[in-house]
Amino acid sequence: MDGVNKTLYIPLYGKAYVSKKGIILKDKKAEEIWSKEQFELKGKSRSKWLAYYMGMRSAVFDEWVKELLAQEEEEADREYVVLHIGCGMDSRAERIGNITGQWYDVDFSDVMKERRKYYMETESYHMISADARETDWIKGLSGGKAIVVLEGISMYFKPEEMQRLLKALTAHFTKVNILMDCYTKKAAKASKYKNPINEVGVTKVYGIDEPSIFTENTGLKYVGEHDMTPSSMIRQLTGFERIIFRHVFGGMISKAMYRMYEYGKN
Repeated sequence: MDGVNKTLYIPLYGKAYVSKKGIILKDKKAEEIWSKEQFELKGKSRSKWLAYYMGMRSAVFDEWVKELLAQEEEEADREYVVLHIGCGMDSRAERIGNITGQWYDVDFSDVMKERRKYYMETESYHMISADARETDWIKGLSGGKAIVVLEGISMYFKPEEMQRLLKALTAHFTKVNILMDCYTKKAAKASKYKNPINEVGVTKVYGIDEPSIFTENTGLKYVGEHDMTPSSMIRQLTGFERIIFRHVFGGMISKAMYRMYEYGKN
């Protein structure tokens, strides 16, 4: 796999780490895959602080998906799909559990080749090998409601590439809910020199400073910002770690570099 694809091992390690400690996120599949793959991570990539951050980010995405699925179940509407674009080796479909709609995990063919060693398709769970920047794969999906997870992927897209993907999603689906995490421009600039992804060969990433950029010509409305490091999750750390994490990763320093935005089309 190339450098961008290898970045999937960083959040995989983080989720396995926190799951094994019994905090933040329960992810036995991440523990299983990591114990077998043992991809070599160095330096900051294997930092416990980054592991906590990756675990919290994934847990926030999980809770958001669960809330939206609960609404669909309450309305007894089964005409929806969940799209996890840039899924890597993530087990979100298993963590969430049975759904009445359809779930699609999407990633590059090299990633999917590895993923299929650990996951099996079912009547409601599917894996799509595709470059998300090429949007033809969307045409093969039903055109009802879509819950879209863009976790750890936007920074590898040029803003115009992300706009093209978002526009394709809103053109295809009647209703869309999207949650994505984004680097700021400052973070993207700094990432060339100080980012764990450098250790797997990635130095070029992109950032945005205004969430409204992804509402331009896409058919989306900006809904609001989410907290990637909720206090309820930080409290699960030990006393000293809790203090350090809250001030470094959960404070204004972190928010100057990294944000999470929700968009929607009704």
